[in-house]
Amino acid sequence: MHFAVRALGSDGVVSMTVDAVDAAAARTQVCAQTLRPLSVIAAEPKRRAQGGQFSLPIFSQELLGLLEAGLSLTETIDALREKEQRAVARAVLEKLSRALNEGLRFSVALEAQPEHFPALYIGLMRAAERTSSLPDSLARYIEYRSRLDSVRSRVISALIYPVILAAVGLLVTLFLLGYVVPRFAAVYQGTGRELPWLSQQLIAWGTFASSHVQALMLGGGGLLVAALLAGRTWWRGGGLLRLLRRLPGVGNTVATFELTRLYLSLGTLLDGGLPILQAMQLAEGLLSAETLVRYRTAAAAIGRGESVSQAFEAAALITPVALRLLRVGERSGQLGAMMGRAARFHDGEIARRIDVFARTFEPLLMMAIGLVVGTIVVLLYMPIFDLAGSL
Repeated sequence: MHFAVRALGSDGVVSMTVDAVDAAAARTQVCAQTLRPLSVIAAEPKRRAQGGQFSLPIFSQELLGLLEAGLSLTETIDALREKEQRAVARAVLEKLSRALNEGLRFSVALEAQPEHFPALYIGLMRAAERTSSLPDSLARYIEYRSRLDSVRSRVISALIYPVILAAVGLLVTLFLLGYVVPRFAAVYQGTGRELPWLSQQLIAWGTFASSHVQALMLGGGGLLVAALLAGRTWWRGGGLLRLLRRLPGVGNTVATFELTRLYLSLGTLLDGGLPILQAMQLAEGLLSAETLVRYRTAAAAIGRGESVSQAFEAAALITPVALRLLRVGERSGQLGAMMGRAARFHDGEIARRIDVFARTFEPLLMMAIGLVVGTIVVLLYMPIFDLAGSL
């Protein structure tokens, strides 16, 4: 959900939009940015088309390239603004340039545009300002986004073909039931022959459909609109994630994917110089509501002095492999690097699971669609076979 937040900071009262699970999580994200929230109000999310014209990964890559070439931050932002042709992206860069020329820090300038710069990115840049390692932090964020996008693209690619196949199968089935069956029903009505029971039911449907075309079209359209509205609410409420978590074999993969994103984010923030509790606050927006409760319990335990591995293990936020890697990271002082290694390990595991899913689910889906379509066709032609056998 999106929340409109007014907060008090070192530069006065600022307004921002925060993406969080609930109002409490939004307040936590604001506090993690060294701001004191004054009001948190649920707001409608901004249209994707408005923010989609500004690509944060591309901006980060260009910014890193120019900084490594020796340009100052202000010169780099000005150069990017001058070459930008898209109106939305140019407006974002103009606001950044204006803020930097007024003497504001880079992280403060980013905070003024939360619809384009997430809290995790702002926190990473704030840590970079303390250590004067902005290029290193940008490189970490670029690697973080590329790995996250790689996993997401593999998931989407694995789902594209089954979705297309299911849609085609549904359209073929509707065409048979709505167009072919009614015409066969008109032919069989005048034969006077006894039809098999299943064929009778199919022909009865065809007769009903041919007599109530308009009513069925209006009813189908109404059901489609209602299903889309209900599905939209269900999707935004996290219904898909809850459903996937309950499916045997799928729920474990979904949980692993969520933990992988968490390890990757925390590893990136810790390597960027942020303390563990502040990094955990910034990563809250990546978790579902169910996981967030256990996550906050782990954060409270870490605040009391427990180790990260112990707190995560007690809150069921860790896999056996990640647990051992985190223990090594705590002993060697490389907790961020070990979290990154855990994320890379589980990236490969998820990729293998996706491949297995694609190899098994797609043939099963094709078999199911073929069975449905074949059953309808056979039931339509059984009377013809019977008539041919009597000749």
